[in-house]
Amino acid sequence: MEKRELVIIGAGPAGLTAAIYGRRSGLDVLVLEKGVPGGQINLTDEIENWTGVIHASGPELAESFRKHAEHFGPEFREAEVQKIEIKDGSKLVVTDNGTIEAEAIIVATGAKFKKLGVPGEEEFTGRGVSYCAVCDGAFFEEQEVAVIGGGNTAVEEALYLTQFASKVYIIHRRDSFRADKVAVERAMTNDKIEVIWNTVVKEIAGDDMVTHLVLHNVKTQEDSKLPVAGVFVFVGMEPNSKFLGDMVDAAPGGWIKTNEKMETSVEGIFAAGDVRDKYLRQVITAAGDGATAAMAAYAYIAEQLHLRQKVFEPEHAFIFLYSSIDEAQMSLVSQLEELTSHVKDLALIDGYKNARMVEKLGVKSMPVLLELSKGNILRSEKIESLEDARKFIGIN
Repeated sequence: MEKRELVIIGAGPAGLTAAIYGRRSGLDVLVLEKGVPGGQINLTDEIENWTGVIHASGPELAESFRKHAEHFGPEFREAEVQKIEIKDGSKLVVTDNGTIEAEAIIVATGAKFKKLGVPGEEEFTGRGVSYCAVCDGAFFEEQEVAVIGGGNTAVEEALYLTQFASKVYIIHRRDSFRADKVAVERAMTNDKIEVIWNTVVKEIAGDDMVTHLVLHNVKTQEDSKLPVAGVFVFVGMEPNSKFLGDMVDAAPGGWIKTNEKMETSVEGIFAAGDVRDKYLRQVITAAGDGATAAMAAYAYIAEQLHLRQKVFEPEHAFIFLYSSIDEAQMSLVSQLEELTSHVKDLALIDGYKNARMVEKLGVKSMPVLLELSKGNILRSEKIESLEDARKFIGIN
């Protein structure tokens, strides 16, 4: 089976940044991507909030990310990840192109646009219904179209569509936008844009192509028809995390929970970018997540290598486990350090920082001295003094 140090799933801003930081740390990095590198930013016409770049298109920024990552030499591979498995302590990434064993995994699969779930949506997808204004806007030259939603994406994509459409309706279920003030002001002063407030789409209708929408006003409870040739849906996002099943802890909706190191609830699996449960989903926050995840993964891999060499592989070893947040235990560690020069198979390991290893060993309290053989505990004893340790090891 193929074995790699760091496998990154997804080549959006988070995944590509993780690849840069992973390679700069000297890791063997494999990036798996089933689509075009860059992720959702490829669908964005204008990006004005990437620090240091006043204006760029999404595809331009995506290309620069890819080139930057390629400069450091990670391997890119087109593959769709079907699931992640843990077998005998090994992390396996199962794809449609084989299975890969990884020391650490970063899930950077991003999010996708939600669907309305109304009659006609599936039927007319690709025949008037779209989730990408950049991809399909040019098909509606001098025609009337509707944008569904009230967030940043909906408002910004409506503005983009005014380059082609003769009129753009923004249909929003509330009476005010959730989008940024600057974007809203630009939309409200654009003569081609008309907002239909307090309204939801009840049905998307047509013949071979979309011809009209059936709308429902949530305040008056009245229905109406709106003739349009195209419908662009931007009603929120959902994470691309279904392949994980219930492997890691997740918030409602499937957003992956992590700590500040981007660690998930499963040891050695990290998450970065829009797939995370987080407050803000932007290109810049995804990149920051990717950098953090890669450095945390590097520390984890180095730690695991050290622990295997010291704890789980030797025929014989003495391991002193302590907590670095306990002052008395740290004082004891400083006394035990002199023993390491006499006892070559003695290792002092911070159990607080390596909590998962402590859990694996079944240790309930610290400080404790263990005698091990290939990771199996032969003896253990609570240690309160240097003399206790010397007796346990068998030296005067």
